[in-house]
Amino acid sequence: MRWRGRPLPIRARLTLWYTGVLLATFVVISALSYSLLRHNLMADLDESLLAAAQVISDTTGTSAEPPGLDPERLLREILGSDFYDKVFRLLDSQGNPDQPSTSRGANALLLSIEARANVQHRRRTLETVRTPSGEVLRVLTMPVVRSGRLTHIVQVGMPTARMERTLFRFLEALLVLLPPAVLLATAGGAVIARAALRPVDEISAIARRITAEDLTRRIPQQGTYDELDRLTGTLNEMLTRLDAAFIELRRFAADAAHELRTPLTVLRGGLEVALRNPRSAAEYERVLRSSLEEVERLVRLSEDLLLFSRATAGLEGARASVDLAAVVSDVADIGRRLAQSVGVSIHVKDAMAATVVGDAGALRRALLNLVENAVKYTPPKGGVEISLATDDRWAVVAVTDTGPGIEPADVARVFEPFVRLDSARARETGGTGLGLSIAQAIVRAHGGTIDVQSTPGEGSTFTIRLPRS
Repeated sequence: MRWRGRPLPIRARLTLWYTGVLLATFVVISALSYSLLRHNLMADLDESLLAAAQVISDTTGTSAEPPGLDPERLLREILGSDFYDKVFRLLDSQGNPDQPSTSRGANALLLSIEARANVQHRRRTLETVRTPSGEVLRVLTMPVVRSGRLTHIVQVGMPTARMERTLFRFLEALLVLLPPAVLLATAGGAVIARAALRPVDEISAIARRITAEDLTRRIPQQGTYDELDRLTGTLNEMLTRLDAAFIELRRFAADAAHELRTPLTVLRGGLEVALRNPRSAAEYERVLRSSLEEVERLVRLSEDLLLFSRATAGLEGARASVDLAAVVSDVADIGRRLAQSVGVSIHVKDAMAATVVGDAGALRRALLNLVENAVKYTPPKGGVEISLATDDRWAVVAVTDTGPGIEPADVARVFEPFVRLDSARARETGGTGLGLSIAQAIVRAHGGTIDVQSTPGEGSTFTIRLPRS
């Protein structure tokens, strides 16, 4: 519903819908009432005609009938006032007038073809006819049977004008009462809509006062457990998630700033020292090499931040079938070159064929991050094992190391950005603290899961589960 190109407010739409439904209900009920009243009036009229015809039938052609009996007088005595608007005539078995009728308007009664056929089969006929003068009559044609033989035909008619007047007055009453009823329904609908939406206005007013700087406020619930109370609960849950997201965002921004500040500070300090006094070429070369290392660290950090942002946003882009066995083999080759310098061995165990749908480069980076992390924390002469298995739904990649393991209290924190359980070692190896966070974001963007199981002093196992294609 729109008004001048703009959608109507919910309150107006509820009022219009309420009024429309109630108007349709009134119209249907009025039509049914009119039809029922017409049916009942017609049934009463037919019963009146049948009573008059039965009186004439009972007094016609009997041996007890007094000579010169006037059926009109007899009907007047029996029916009283119900007789005055009726006309009748008595016909013989062939449909000819048996005797001149003294009933007013009896000549307007005609024996139709249908009525004549029904009489021959001893059936009554009720029909509505229009006289030459334009008057509408309800006519009953009834056979009179004596000793199994058709002796007479009785026709009784009655004008339908009184019934039509009653129906017209009823219709007038409906037309007079319907507009006020619709107006009252509209007013009632507006009141009901206003009362129903008042809690929504209150919720909106409270929600507008909640800002990003104060996401700890909540909308009070009424405890009614109705739709609005459930809406309030949903909004409070959303505010809780937003509060956690804003806290995480602020923490991430602070950690990123800290990570950027450290190499920048080192870089600036080295350059300032180099410029403070004249140096030899060898000293300048040493400063430049140190500065280049910090620049490379900044480049790696910026690349990791960019990849983490893309992975968190869902890695939008083309997806294709990825052979995980090939990815595992490629990552194992790279890992062996990294592990060779620190005396760690890497081998692949049970690399089964598995295909998933996704970004091959991103999946390769996620698995490589796990392998690099395992190599960093595995002591010399230790080993890293990579396995690939499948079941009905999942492709499962596991990376197991023989490192120092992770304390139970730290297991839940290893996937948080910039978390280093051994900051000194991470600094030496050039880690940014984003490797596991990036791996988790990539796996989640592919509809999978990643978890870790670790025993202090024995090693850790990182497991990736991806839905098979």
